[in-house]
Amino acid sequence: MDWMTWYNGLVKPSWTPAPATIGLIWQILYPIILVTFGFVFVQMFRGKVVWMIALPFAINLVANLIFTPIQFGMRNLPLAAVDILIVWATIIWMMVAIWRHYRWVAIAQVPYFVWVSLATVLQLSITLMNWGRS
Repeated sequence: MDWMTWYNGLVKPSWTPAPATIGLIWQILYPIILVTFGFVFVQMFRGKVVWMIALPFAINLVANLIFTPIQFGMRNLPLAAVDILIVWATIIWMMVAIWRHYRWVAIAQVPYFVWVSLATVLQLSITLMNWGRS
């Protein structure tokens, strides 16, 4: 069964956004992520910020990128729930870590944080609603 058939067969909250809406939101967020994360990594390589400032950005990037393979490739809802909690927590960590160095980078994460907060509640809801289903 393909991933879309699998996903459509899951029990989901009534407020679940359509896949096209989710895709559109990520199309808006990924350029923000690209610019801000890229900026932080360049500043780290230039020695303007220490690696500990860039660490939450790196962890977030990895966790964000592996969510789709976990959720739709492995079809592992509990692991995807853990992964999205890592994404959510590292956004907070990123914003706190970068704030005194480059406030604009922290502020630019607000839309990402709002979306991932909603997506985290959605993922946790889907995981719980489908717990024990085969």
